[in-house]
Amino acid sequence: MEAWLSSLLSALALPQFGLSTLFIVSLVSATLLPVGSEFAVFGLIKLDPSLFWPAVFVATAGNTVGGAISWWMGYGAEALYERVQHKRFEARALKWLEGFGAKACLLSWLPGVGDPLCAVAGWLKLPFWPCVFYMAIGKFLRYLTMTAALLYWFPGQYTP
Repeated sequence: MEAWLSSLLSALALPQFGLSTLFIVSLVSATLLPVGSEFAVFGLIKLDPSLFWPAVFVATAGNTVGGAISWWMGYGAEALYERVQHKRFEARALKWLEGFGAKACLLSWLPGVGDPLCAVAGWLKLPFWPCVFYMAIGKFLRYLTMTAALLYWFPGQYTP
């Protein structure tokens, strides 16, 4: 098992798999799993600075797809909850989110609350495509800002 894992990690670390690996890491980090992807973006860009924009766009795409998956998970959870409980769950936070509508998904980039926010948007049955649109904007701005900040704080080219 350990040899298999080691060979898998070695294969994913190869430059030709960098962007696809980044997509997967970004997608998983946007679900309810506590994984961050900013350092994967930073590491790839440190290895190859010419990948700045492709890495930011691929990470944004992966994170947005992960947010959409969270939306669908929330949608399904609400349907199951309604079937079991036969009553609608109302709370101040849900009322606030309903008031902002799909635009609240701009906050999907926030650590700790952003990913559950996508699931709650699905729970509330907010319109899917507008939610995905606002998720993409928020996540793109996060990756752009975080990557630029990390490159500013840790300048220099990596030389193997």
